[in-house]
Amino acid sequence: MFNNSYSKELRTVHAALSEATLLCRSVQERVAITKGDRSPVTIADFGSQALVCRTLREAFPDDPIIAEEDSTLLQADAQTELREILGQHLGVIRPGTSMKSALKWIDYGNTETYSDRFWTLDPIDGTKGFLRKEHFAVALALIIEGKVAVAGLACPNLDHNIFLAAKGFGARRGEFPLRVSTTEDLEHARICESVESGHSAHQDVERVVGHLGITAKRKRLDSQAKYAVVASGDAEIYMRLPTRGDYIEHIWDHAAGALLLTEAGGKVTDCTGKELDFSCGKGLEHNCGIIGTNGKIHGEIIEALKTLNLGQSLQE
Repeated sequence: MFNNSYSKELRTVHAALSEATLLCRSVQERVAITKGDRSPVTIADFGSQALVCRTLREAFPDDPIIAEEDSTLLQADAQTELREILGQHLGVIRPGTSMKSALKWIDYGNTETYSDRFWTLDPIDGTKGFLRKEHFAVALALIIEGKVAVAGLACPNLDHNIFLAAKGFGARRGEFPLRVSTTEDLEHARICESVESGHSAHQDVERVVGHLGITAKRKRLDSQAKYAVVASGDAEIYMRLPTRGDYIEHIWDHAAGALLLTEAGGKVTDCTGKELDFSCGKGLEHNCGIIGTNGKIHGEIIEALKTLNLGQSLQE
């Protein structure tokens, strides 16, 4: 895998994501999913967070963890059935797990006090994709002094589904190095964007596409799997343009994917070309929007946003 100063962290990330992937696949395949019923993704969310946080705490007991969930919902009297189903799935991965232990593991991710070194986790990124039995991800990253140092991205419905990266040491899927495409041809540049229009301003993406003369077919998929697709050379551009100017992205939605793409040779900034700032707690307070590319055509995308008054207007 990796043999560097982050070897222990990378081994731990791989182990944590492997367990979380098994649980998420089990829930997605075995729990009946009906329209309007979010309980399957709730089970996977809590189960994934419990397993990842337990593994991190065992390996790095002093490291804080900032995760998306807490156990409050699960502890409600009305959630007996949800707890039972969660316990069944956790018991397959970690036999003998009690619900008391599971709740404790989940709340390891409830850090409110930040330090120079902490982990951030999205236990199920792309909940609607999960419910459609399509793309979702488990995203885990280590942040040191405001910079992403280690990243793991499990995308169960992509081939080679666990992607790893360490700052300065590259990105890999399994034993194979990950590299972005080398194309500089904007016309045929392939774009990844969110499925849900609430996550990205699709009409603004269309304006950029028209301005640059991009004709390639778009790929729409949920979650940080989009970062993995660009990092693997299967697309050149990922655009996430905010639907409103005051929206602040969560760090767990981008930390792992951003390092993965950067270490694969790509580039990730906000809409104005600024680097992403992970030093402000749970939110990317100093950034607006996300642009990820193979690096070859990044400048043209940023210039197009400025020309169309999108990059500037989003900052107002």
